Amino acid sequence: MASAFDAQRGKLPVAGNYRRLPGIVAIARQMSELGELITDLGNEVFLRAAAQDHEVHTARVIAGFAAAARPAGEAASALGETAHQLAFLNQTEHLRNRPDAQEAREAAVRVMEDALGSADTALREAADSLHAASATVSPPSVRLRAARSRSTTTAPAPRPAPPPNADSGCTGPDRAGAVTWGPTACTRR
Repeated sequence: MASAFDAQRGKLPVAGNYRRLPGIVAIARQMSELGELITDLGNEVFLRAAAQDHEVHTARVIAGFAAAARPAGEAASALGETAHQLAFLNQTEHLRNRPDAQEAREAAVRVMEDALGSADTALREAADSLHAASATVSPPSVRLRAARSRSTTTAPAPRPAPPPNADSGCTGPDRAGAVTWGPTACTRR
């Protein structure tokens, strides 16, 4: 189950590069998938707590699953905020050239950046709790621990920078519902 949270984290846009944000459909799908994972967490806690035969490590495993529920809920909330801001951007697309609307739209992008950063952190915390619960049941072998200590974690490859002459505002949703941003709107402030 930890790998499912890692996979959800991998679906998030790369931090600091929001030139092409996901469409509201992609975010809604991810919210739904995360909801299923939260249900699975609850089922794991319930089934282990209700079982008649408790093993020595059962309480620690239950604690690990239960501890993952809080950050998983936070990630779902952050994705909900992202969907809310994407809906706002879609509603105000026709106003994008007005200065007052442009400021509000840029603020929405900043809110999405923060929400996606929170989702990333929360999904990592959930996965870490589940990895710890897994290690309680079946500690990694000496060979696996040695291999992990030698390996490095690499960040995803950076996406190409936008062309230098790209316009600086939203270009609106494409057929898939994704919104494309110009260089001024995609940099953190």
